[in-house]
Formats: sequence, C-alpha cells, structure tokens
Amino acid sequence: MKELYFGLHNLTSNQRLLDFSKLAFNVKYVKYLVLTKVGGTAAQSGVPEVNKLAFKYNKPILVLPELKDAIELLKPEITLLVSQNAEKQIDFNDMIKHDKILIVFSGLEGGGFNKIEQSLGEYVRILEDTQDLGAVSLASFFLCKYLQLVEGKV
Repeated sequence: MKELYFGLHNLTSNQRLLDFSKLAFNVKYVKYLVLTKVGGTAAQSGVPEVNKLAFKYNKPILVLPELKDAIELLKPEITLLVSQNAEKQIDFNDMIKHDKILIVFSGLEGGGFNKIEQSLGEYVRILEDTQDLGAVSLASFFLCKYLQLVEGKV
C-alpha cells in the first residue's frame, strides 16, 4: 500500500497550520502529517490545536525541528518539495510509481525552500503559470490529482 507523508515546512501562521492539518487529516491516504521548523504562534498555539485534531481524526502527527530530520526518520523513496517558484513541473506519473512519498509544502507566504533544503529532494511546481498560491491551495491541487491516480479514475 502507498504511504503518503504530508509535510508543511517553515511556518509561523497558526491559521495556515490549522487549515493545512484539516486537509491532511481528511484524506485517508495521508499516513502522517509532518511539521518541520515550526515557529511563532504556529508553535505556541497551533501545534497543541493540531494535536487535538490529530487525536479527533485518529491520525498521527510528527513535529521535528528540520526537514532533514523528517527525511532521515521516514526514509521516503521520493521527497518532493513543492513551490510555484520551482522551474521543474511535478511528474505525477513518475511520482505515483513510488510507494513511500514525502511531499512538503512551504509554510511561508510566496513559498519556497532555501538552496540547502532544495538539495534534500526534488524541487517542483504543481501548476503552470501560477504564482503565490499558499500551501493549502497547492496541497488541495496535489491531493485531487493524487487521489485520481491512486484510485484509478484518470
């Protein structure tokens, strides 16, 4: 069975954290919600709220200081770092061949990953000719396509 690890990296917004978590918890294929480099109000009040949601939905959550920690711990076959700033388009047909996928979205406005973080996986965009979509919107687009492929409805 496919394992999808759904990540949000470098976030400070409590609301973005809650919205992203609700999306992840409502998709049966998401095995873990992975949060890395959480700061500000997201760390202070958001993480405790997400823990309550995780318990309510019976979903596991993993909170780690850095993205590399998540990759070392989970050992995914493929790590996708999603940003509309990336030049390379995601190849869903190639991605779906893997059984253990870590997909990570940026928690920052205008999302992106620094050069060191980009070297930890494939730096990809989901949509052509679209800029400045937040993590929740990009994650929704990704999940629609992923669900179609996994459930064989394409």
